[in-house]
Amino acid sequence: MNWLRKSISMMGLIALTLSSASFAQEVDKTKPYEMIEVVADNLFSRLKAEKVQIEENPDQLKVVVAEELMPYVNHRYAALKLLGSHLKSKDTKKEDVNAFIDAFHDYLIASYAQVLTLYVDQSVEFENKKEIDAKKRIIGINVDVIDPPKPNINIEFKLRKNKKTNEWLAYDMIAEGISLLSSKQSEWNGQIRNEGIPYVAKELSRLSRQPIRIEGRQ
Repeated sequence: MNWLRKSISMMGLIALTLSSASFAQEVDKTKPYEMIEVVADNLFSRLKAEKVQIEENPDQLKVVVAEELMPYVNHRYAALKLLGSHLKSKDTKKEDVNAFIDAFHDYLIASYAQVLTLYVDQSVEFENKKEIDAKKRIIGINVDVIDPPKPNINIEFKLRKNKKTNEWLAYDMIAEGISLLSSKQSEWNGQIRNEGIPYVAKELSRLSRQPIRIEGRQ
């Protein structure tokens, strides 16, 4: 959980450090560089507008994350990559895989929502936009989180293009060279092997139902 907390917090910080807008901007998923910046801008605006409501009911952060971030995250692709070789097991059932995908989606929402309570006032620098080969389906977009006097933290967002729609969605992030997906795969692989996919799915569902906590409150 510590790695996930650190990695996702970086995503939250990136989203929150851009200037706010007075209205939600339209997101073009076919332009990945612009998409990341607009999604972050919209998220910041939403959090600012609902600050009082969030302070009164921190679980409102789950609603904000579900509506402002998750439409741009390919949680299904990420979940299937996490399951990896377990998908080929003769004991793996389709309904168990689907339950895991749904549980992973809810787990991400809760995790993102929790770390968004930690935002202080960091800044971020996006890499300059690059030309993307039309044949490419996987790209990485780098950003640096700046929080003096601490060293800068480099984050690479991995995005995958849908070849039918040409839309890009994020599926992984790499912080200081360490992949979030690879980290969670290593953490959960033993549990899946020993306890099964349904067990891990239920555990993720349990974690996703925990209330959001704001530090300093009882």
